[in-house]
Amino acid sequence: MPKGISPKREREYTELERKFEQEGRYKGREEEVAARIVNKQRRESGETKGQQRSKRAGRAPQRAH
Repeated sequence: MPKGISPKREREYTELERKFEQEGRYKGREEEVAARIVNKQRRESGETKGQQRSKRAGRAPQRAH
């Protein structure tokens, strides 16, 4: 997981990873699949760097007087 992730997303990641291991799903790829799911959730809720940049792109630059 990327640095600076919120504790909520970190918790979701570890819970998903454990769940996949217990169910025997995605053998050997539990970490990857859990990370993809959490990253998708972050992207959809606007928590990623790309989302933050695009939000700022529409603003007019501030001028110093």
